[in-house]
Amino acid sequence: MRLLCIADIHGRADALEKVLAIGKIQGCSKVLVAGDLCFPGPEPLRVWTLLTSERAHCVQGVGDRALAVVDPDSLKPSTPQEVERVQLLRATREQLGEVILACLARLPATFRMAVEDGGEILLVHGSPADPTTSMTHDMDDAELSALLGDEPADTVICGGSHVPFDRTVGTTRIINVGSVGEAPSGKIAHATIISTSSAGVEAHPMLIPLQAPEQAPDA
Repeated sequence: MRLLCIADIHGRADALEKVLAIGKIQGCSKVLVAGDLCFPGPEPLRVWTLLTSERAHCVQGVGDRALAVVDPDSLKPSTPQEVERVQLLRATREQLGEVILACLARLPATFRMAVEDGGEILLVHGSPADPTTSMTHDMDDAELSALLGDEPADTVICGGSHVPFDRTVGTTRIINVGSVGEAPSGKIAHATIISTSSAGVEAHPMLIPLQAPEQAPDA
C-alpha cells in the first residue's frame, strides 16, 4: 500500500494540487492529512473541495479548531498584524460557510490504521500525548518520548512544526511530514510517500518546487 502523507496546507490550493498530482503518479491509494487544512488561505474552499474529492483521511489541527469555533467578533486585536489576522479569519469562515465549519469542528484528533506487517500507523497534527503540541526536529529523545505518551503506535505521522524529520524513539518511528503550504523556504511543498508491506514501513520524503511569485515588470 502506498500512502500520500501531508500536513499544514494552510489554504494553499495551488501547492495541494501539485502534491496530489504527484501522489497519483506515484500510485498512492490513500491520502493522510495531519491537520491545518484551510487557514489562512488564500483558497480555503478549493482546498476543502480537493481533499473531500480525494476522500482524504484528515485530523484536526490547531488552525482547524480555531477556524471552526472562534468568533472573530469576540476578538480584540491590538496590532496591525492582529487586525489582519482577524480579518483573514472572518474572510475564511465566510468562504467556507457553516456546513464546512461544522465538519472542521468534528474532525478527529487522531486517525489509526493497521498495516500489513501487523503494526499500526497513527496520524495526528501535533503529538499523541497532546495533538495541539508539535514534535519538532530539534527535540531530544526524552522530550519526544514524553509527547508520544502511553499508546503512540508503531509509526506516528504528524505535522505542526512545518519542518520534516524522521526519527525513531524507543520502538516508535516519528515521521513529521513538514508543510504543504508554509514550508520555511516558501518555495517548496513537503510531502512523504509511505510504502507499507509485510516487510514493514518505508518513508520517501519529497520536496516539491512551487511556482515563484510573479515579479513586477521593470519600470
